[in-house]
Amino acid sequence: MSLPITVLLALVFSAGLLGCDTAPESEATGNASVGTTPVLTEAPRIGHLAPDFVLTSLDGREVRLSDYRGHVVFLNFWATWCGPCKVEMPAIERLYREYRRQGFTILAVSTDLEGPAVTRPYRDALGLTFTIAHDPEAVVMRLYGVRTLPVTFLVDREGVITHQIDARHHPRHRLRGGLPLVRVPLRTPAGAVVPHLYHRPDP
Repeated sequence: MSLPITVLLALVFSAGLLGCDTAPESEATGNASVGTTPVLTEAPRIGHLAPDFVLTSLDGREVRLSDYRGHVVFLNFWATWCGPCKVEMPAIERLYREYRRQGFTILAVSTDLEGPAVTRPYRDALGLTFTIAHDPEAVVMRLYGVRTLPVTFLVDREGVITHQIDARHHPRHRLRGGLPLVRVPLRTPAGAVVPHLYHRPDP
């Protein structure tokens, strides 16, 4: 038996930021795990299982999305050259530090062609501690239908996509200094309590 609860996660979009265009596919070359990533005819939709994939982390580990089953996953697509991505990173790091012990994790997928050469100094400069993985061939980015950056998918403990958040689809959330609220339905073991960033009783 599981206990349905609601967590309101705060996601950052600065005023007026529409997101960054991704690099042309013709420029995407590298060593992503093409053979182990499924090919879909259409992008995954909310309410469907998040497609699994395998990438290499900044620390050299093999990372599979399915390894995080049982956790709530904040799957973020970003790049070091993307201004809006840099703006939201400090808030994402705070979110991770506060809730990582409560079954919440962040997987940040970098689309930088240069890989660790640019993401390592970026991580160190901002003091990021969550997992960063590399998708230099944009295989996973295309798998998820990502066309601008940053884009975030929220995946529940059963591996189902509950939300997709980007600046184009949520212009009303681009508030200066504001943290837009997004309802994320989670399922936890009976009796488990996950702290809330913001709590609002269900209507």
